[in-house]
Amino acid sequence: MAGSFSAHVLRVTVALFVLQLALLPMMAIASGADPEQDFCVGDTKNPTIVNGLVCKNPALVKASDFMFHGLATPGNTNDPLGSSVTPAAAAQFPGINTLGISMARLDFAKGGLVPPHTHPRATEIIFVVEGSLLVGFVSTNGTLFATTLQKGDVFVFPRGLLHFELNVCDGTATAIAALNSQNPGTQIQAVALFNSGISEVVLEKAFGLGEKTVQEIEDAVKAANKKP
Repeated sequence: MAGSFSAHVLRVTVALFVLQLALLPMMAIASGADPEQDFCVGDTKNPTIVNGLVCKNPALVKASDFMFHGLATPGNTNDPLGSSVTPAAAAQFPGINTLGISMARLDFAKGGLVPPHTHPRATEIIFVVEGSLLVGFVSTNGTLFATTLQKGDVFVFPRGLLHFELNVCDGTATAIAALNSQNPGTQIQAVALFNSGISEVVLEKAFGLGEKTVQEIEDAVKAANKKP
């Protein structure tokens, strides 16, 4: 009886080990390769092009490399969208290079919007510091998941899915976002479609619009996304 039980445990253990080996490639894709050293503070002045930032000489690294003050100050929301996103990714905060994390501060004027966009390399989770936000994302089958967040609420946007944040309170709003990539990337859909140089013929056919309407949308998107 004991021998049979031990054999069963051994088979289960082996099966779990094999499953773990099979999942390793997917885990690596999902979270990125593990760091091979304690840290790799990005050298933003090094012109070498690699997948990420070249490491700063460890002998020159200081405590200040692991500190970022940029999220302490509200962003300028005086633009057509009434919003500002202050990133703390590797480009702004070299200390997080290779660590697979980043943050951002989102500031909203009354009625301000962070327009529909995606982060191709990261899942995002936001925490509402002040105000109320209508937030949502669209799944790959076209389902909208939207809700209104109040101060203290948290919401997650799955990696790569289209999402947005709109201030629906009577005053300003602020949120803090965390992302599981030091370089999550951001693609604003309206800009990608109508301000990237895609042929107007493609856009006319894709959206069933006339040439004049496409040109008007292109002009409107350019104006809406113009920063002060």
